[in-house]
Amino acid sequence: MAAIITEKFRLHNATQFYESFSETSKNLYYLMIGKATPFTSTTSGGSDESPPTPADDVSSNYYEWDQTIALKNISSSDITYTLPRRNWANGTTYDMYEHNISSSNTTTSGATNLYDSTFFFRTANNRVYKVLDNNAGSAYSGAEPTSESTSPFAIGGYVLKYMYTITASEQTKFLTTDFMPVSTDSTVSAAATDGKIESLIITAGSGYTAGTYYAAVYGDGSSAGTSSGAIVSIVVGSGGTITSFGLTAGSDTTIHSGGSGYTYGTVNIGSSYTFSDAALSSSSSMGSGTGGAVQVVISPKNGHGYNAVEELGGHYVTCRATLTGAEGDDVLTGNDFRNIAIVTDPTTYGTSTVATASTYRQTYAAKLTSVSGTFTVDEKISQASTGAIGKVVEWDSTLSILYYHQEKYADYGTNSTTGAYVAFSGANAITGASSSAAGTPDADADSAVTLAGNNTITFTNGYANPELQPDSGNIIYSENRKPISRATDQTEDIRIIVEF
Repeated sequence: MAAIITEKFRLHNATQFYESFSETSKNLYYLMIGKATPFTSTTSGGSDESPPTPADDVSSNYYEWDQTIALKNISSSDITYTLPRRNWANGTTYDMYEHNISSSNTTTSGATNLYDSTFFFRTANNRVYKVLDNNAGSAYSGAEPTSESTSPFAIGGYVLKYMYTITASEQTKFLTTDFMPVSTDSTVSAAATDGKIESLIITAGSGYTAGTYYAAVYGDGSSAGTSSGAIVSIVVGSGGTITSFGLTAGSDTTIHSGGSGYTYGTVNIGSSYTFSDAALSSSSSMGSGTGGAVQVVISPKNGHGYNAVEELGGHYVTCRATLTGAEGDDVLTGNDFRNIAIVTDPTTYGTSTVATASTYRQTYAAKLTSVSGTFTVDEKISQASTGAIGKVVEWDSTLSILYYHQEKYADYGTNSTTGAYVAFSGANAITGASSSAAGTPDADADSAVTLAGNNTITFTNGYANPELQPDSGNIIYSENRKPISRATDQTEDIRIIVEF
C-alpha cells in the first residue's frame, strides 16, 4: 500500500510542540547537561574525539539522569519555528514556487518536494523572499533585493515575493550556520488574497504575431473567465515567441489582474483569442503560431505571504538555552560536559510536583570536615565503611563541599565486589582514589550553606540530594558532543533544532 506523511502532518506536529511551551496546560521543558567523564570503549563506547550515538532505549535514560550535572528551563521565549538557511548570492540559480512539485514534475534543482527545494532565500539584511519565477531556471543576475512591497516585484531576472524580516533579536537568538528563524509579517499577511494568481509558467512556442494580448484565467476563481476574474497579459516578441514570465511591463508575460479564489486555472491561447474586453486594447488574434502555453501557478491557501511558517515549510523548531557562569550556583563550572538532552516535566526530588524553577543542580553534595588534600574532578571516590563509590564532579575547597555522581555502570556507583548500589551515608570518611584527599561528612551540618552566588544548599547530616527526582519526566532528545569546558566567566549558547 502506497502512503506518505504529508507536509501538513509535519507542520501540525511542529505546531503542537511549539504551542506546548505556552498553552494553558503547558509542558515544562528543561535542557540537561551531563557526562563529565570521557567517553571510552569500555563504558559508554566511542571517544571524546568521536562521541557515540545515543541509544534510544530504557537503560540509556537512566544513565543520562545518573550523569546529569544541571538543568535549565527552556521557556516559550526560547523557541521559534525555523527553516534551512539559504543565503542570497548573485549568480545563484534558485528554484521557484510551484503548486505541483512531485517526482514527475521536479524543480530546477531536481527536488521532488517543494519544501526540499531552494525556492526562498535570505539577504544580508535579513529579508526573506520567496521566488515566484526563476526565469526558466536561470541564475539570478542583479542587485541584492531590498524591497518590502506586499506585491510581487521583478529583479535580477526573477520575480520575488517579500515574506518577512528576521529581527535583530531573532538573529541573535536563533540564526545559525544552517538554520534561520521564520515568522509571519502581519502587513504582508493582511495584504494576501486567497486564490490570487501571481505566477505563470510559459512555454514560448513560435510563429505568433508580435504584440500584447489579454486572456482570462478560467477555473473556479471568483468571476473566472470574465473581465472581473484573473486576467493575464501576454507579450509576443519580435521573434514570434511568448516571452518568459516577469513583471516588467511591455517585455514579459504579466499578471494583469490576479483575481481570487482559484484552486485551479487554465489559460487558452490560439489563433482566435478567448477573451476580449473594451477596457483592454488588444488584438483578438495572436496569429497562427504553435507550441505556446501559459500555465497558471496556484498560490497557497490564503495567498502568498499569509502564513510564512506554513508556506516555506517551517516544520523545524529551534530550542535555545544559554548557560552563563554558574547560573544561580546550580550549573557547576568546575568540570566539562559531553551530553545535552531535553526532558519534559521532571519533578522535584522525592515528590510528584513538576519542576518550575529556572535552574536545578543535579549532583549529590557532601559538606566535609577534617579535609586533607584536594579532590580532583572525575576521580573515583569511595567510603570504605559503607562500600559506597562515586565520582567527583567538582570540589569547592572554600566551602568544603564535594559535588559527586553515583552512576549505575563502570566504577562510579555500583560496588565492584557485590554489584550493589550503595549511597554515601553517615560520618564516614570519603577518599579520593587518585588524589588521596579525604574528608568526613559533617554530621552536624543540618542547615543551609550560602554559596558564592548567594544561593543556598540545605544539608542534612552533611549530605544534600539532587534537586530533581532522577528518572522523572521524559527525555525526548539526547545528543553526545565533544567535551565542552565551563568557566565562571563563560557563556555557552546552545541551540537544538528539532525536525518534524
